[in-house]
Amino acid sequence: MTQEISAGKVLPVNLEDEMKNSYIDYAMSVIVMRALPDVRDGLKPVHRRILYAMQEAGMGSNKPYKKSARIVGEVLGKYHPHGDSSVYDAIVRMAQDFSCRYVLADGHGNFGSIDGDSAAAMRYTEVRMSKIAELMLQDIDKQTVDFAPNYDESLKEPTVLPSKIPNLLVNGSSGIAVGMATNIPPHNLTEVIDGVLQMIDNPDITIEELMKTIKGPDFPTGAMIMGRDGIISAYKTGRGAIKMRACTEISTLPNGKPRITVTQLPYQVNKARLVERIAELVRNKIIEGITDLNDESDRNGMSIVIDLRRDANAEVILNQLYQHTQLQETFGVIMLALVNGHPRILNLKQVLHYYIKHQEDVIRRRTQYELTKAQARAHILEGLTIALDQLDPIIETIRKSPNGETAKEILMSDYTLTEKQAQAILDLRLQRLTGLEREKIETEYLEVLSYIDNLNAILADEHKILNIIKEELSAVKAKFGDARRTQITDDTSDVDLADLIAEENVVITLTHNNYIKRIPLTTYRNQKRGGRGVTGMGTKEEDYVENMIITSTHNTILFFTNKGLVYQLKGYEIPESGRTAKGTAIVNLLPLAKDESITAIIPIEKFADDKYLFMATRNGVVKKTVLSAYDTNRKKTGLIAISLKDDDELISVKLTDGNRYIIIGTRDGMSISFNEQDVRPMGRNARGVIGIKLKGDDKVIDMDNLRKNCEVLTVTENGYGKRTPTEEYRAQSRGGIGLINIKVTEKTGFVVGVKVVNENQEFMLISTEGIVIRSNINEVSVINRNTQGVKVMNMDDNDKVAAVAAFEDDENSHE
Repeated sequence: MTQEISAGKVLPVNLEDEMKNSYIDYAMSVIVMRALPDVRDGLKPVHRRILYAMQEAGMGSNKPYKKSARIVGEVLGKYHPHGDSSVYDAIVRMAQDFSCRYVLADGHGNFGSIDGDSAAAMRYTEVRMSKIAELMLQDIDKQTVDFAPNYDESLKEPTVLPSKIPNLLVNGSSGIAVGMATNIPPHNLTEVIDGVLQMIDNPDITIEELMKTIKGPDFPTGAMIMGRDGIISAYKTGRGAIKMRACTEISTLPNGKPRITVTQLPYQVNKARLVERIAELVRNKIIEGITDLNDESDRNGMSIVIDLRRDANAEVILNQLYQHTQLQETFGVIMLALVNGHPRILNLKQVLHYYIKHQEDVIRRRTQYELTKAQARAHILEGLTIALDQLDPIIETIRKSPNGETAKEILMSDYTLTEKQAQAILDLRLQRLTGLEREKIETEYLEVLSYIDNLNAILADEHKILNIIKEELSAVKAKFGDARRTQITDDTSDVDLADLIAEENVVITLTHNNYIKRIPLTTYRNQKRGGRGVTGMGTKEEDYVENMIITSTHNTILFFTNKGLVYQLKGYEIPESGRTAKGTAIVNLLPLAKDESITAIIPIEKFADDKYLFMATRNGVVKKTVLSAYDTNRKKTGLIAISLKDDDELISVKLTDGNRYIIIGTRDGMSISFNEQDVRPMGRNARGVIGIKLKGDDKVIDMDNLRKNCEVLTVTENGYGKRTPTEEYRAQSRGGIGLINIKVTEKTGFVVGVKVVNENQEFMLISTEGIVIRSNINEVSVINRNTQGVKVMNMDDNDKVAAVAAFEDDENSHE
């Protein structure tokens, strides 16, 4: 069967071997012929062919523009047998001043924008070579580079361009091959040329020394590079991550509102998508405080204007924008290029080394070409000189010869001339026989001989070749060099947001319907007991304040839910609102479940192993867990704080040192006090033990640390309250029914808060209607346990006290 197939010229092959061989051929074709730049000229084949075709078509920088479709056709038809879009897309990128640091194509028409707008069709746009692109092909007609047959072997094309600029670094390159990729950032021409000159003078120069000149990438869009670690890594190893950040300005409008203006974007960032992303973050309330967003960019420059609320911190919002948008981006450097046809990862010094070697080869080949041409001319001039020295006999010989061939042979034999010299004599015009013309020939001959000596001296001395490279590069720098656009600054991207926030005491309130807000403590003025209070929060009729704490903007806030979970936020991460605003829905800050609500909030300065969280549930269960168990990077995803039965809820959490006495108060006016050492430390997932036995429908309403020489402040929902010395709450064993704390009647209503206080503190009450009163603790009467208390807040009909907070005040007075 195999023989029959072979006889029919159908050869059996192993499919696995065929796939391997074919894929390797394909991969090498992509690597060498499409995706990776050559280290010498920094160009991929398509860009090299475009520039060469432009020169061949007479599309220089001093010539009129020609349709882009024309050059696309030239490139496709002669050198690049691929799709027309691949060629036109390459031309477009070469003409975009926001993509190339130094454009190689001078485009006329719509070549796209930084907003991601695509270029017009090639039949509409026009193009020609830029002035600096002409340097890429300078001296290509002097046999400075090798040529190879094109795809159909009908023409020749250069395998590399002479490249009088170090284009690989200057314009960078990016491409994805098979199994490898390159991503080289653009650089400043002046810096790179200075680096080349330094390396020519000192081949043993270190990368650290080079970096004093070549400071880092210089992107066409400007912006900033944060830190030098990524640059150092890229230049030393060929790989590195460079952090880029937009240039912004913060200003204050006449109305007092802050404004952020973005003036430069990181390289390759789409401006339109960036604006859409910022709008999306505002719409989804991921970033709070932005009131208006406009793109006011024009031909004079970029300007994305972000207006903020008057009370917003511009630095904080700007850092949030860096975190969530492409205002901060990373450029992953992979300095991969073709060296002698093979892909290699190169460091900075290697890239410069191969460029210098290429320029040495170009200068040597150009010099050899000019030497050969000069020697040929000298050879002719030598023959003419001989003829002029023996002019009369030669003229007589030519006159007697029957034809030109005979005359040539006689001249060659009689005067020891070569065929070229003899032919030059025969071609000599009579005008050249005048005395002045004869002198010109002799002078030219001497000049050519001197020129030949100079060229030979160059070829014999590598230092002279290097000096020529230095002179030519210095001329390029003088003509095309410009100032750096990208600033390199210290990396402040990892700065803690807390460093940008002024530390101040704030009131954080949370309503029953989970609306939260932060207000400066100084917003509320100090009042006398029994005062009417001021409006502290605008709430809906069915909503009321349930939780309130006084803390610092820099503290961590732990949010415990009725489901036994705990979440974390920093104080400054809670949006600040006006005194009468209802606040922000906490579901915009924490991923709460549909039936999950916050039941306890406590502030933490720092997590420690000698501190504990003591918890109490609605059904009287208590648990103690070391504070450090809650230190986690899962700031907003939630942790299990306590395991609960289905009919139970977590209602209170206190921070202790492990040696405190705990007091638990119930809705019906009972309380129990015991040493927290009666409860052993348990893990986060533990359920806990019985803290107080409840009668009937009674529920635990609050819990606090019981301290000596203090009082227990008890407040009921109808505005009654009292202070009772802590000595009246004798310690009992955990799990008992407790003692009477306050006499609950229809007049007083149920207990809403039990706090351990001292007379130097202040307290704050918030009603279900959002009314706030703030007074000194010493204005509340000290009464025994088994009493109903006195009026501490006047209540309107249908209004109830919702939350109680006691706090230390560092200020002497309040407005």
